[in-house]
Amino acid sequence: QVQLVESGGGLVQAGGSLRLSCAASGSTFSVNAIGWYRQAPGKQRELVATIRRDDSTYYTDSVKGRFTISRDNAKNTVYLQMNSLKPEDTAVYYCKAQWITTDGAFASWGQGTQVTVSS
Repeated sequence: QVQLVESGGGLVQAGGSLRLSCAASGSTFSVNAIGWYRQAPGKQRELVATIRRDDSTYYTDSVKGRFTISRDNAKNTVYLQMNSLKPEDTAVYYCKAQWITTDGAFASWGQGTQVTVSS
């Protein structure tokens, strides 16, 4: 129902910045929240940040003050601005759209974009 494509990953040195983009298509009118997750080798997927329809946001403690999630509704795109990057931020970053119907909760995932931070 909703298709997501992430972009913007790459290799940066510690202290640098990247901006990730998540472009959505399909039945985007049904989406009530977009989240950024990340998964490092040997670790489970971790929620990084979310933004809801009312533009309220959430950040995990490890990225507060460094990352900012935002959206451009006209472009159906959500961004994750990442500043002051640390080696421990290295992971594959995934975009997730979620929606709820009377039948339950549903989610769609992008394929991910690699972020590598060197020390």
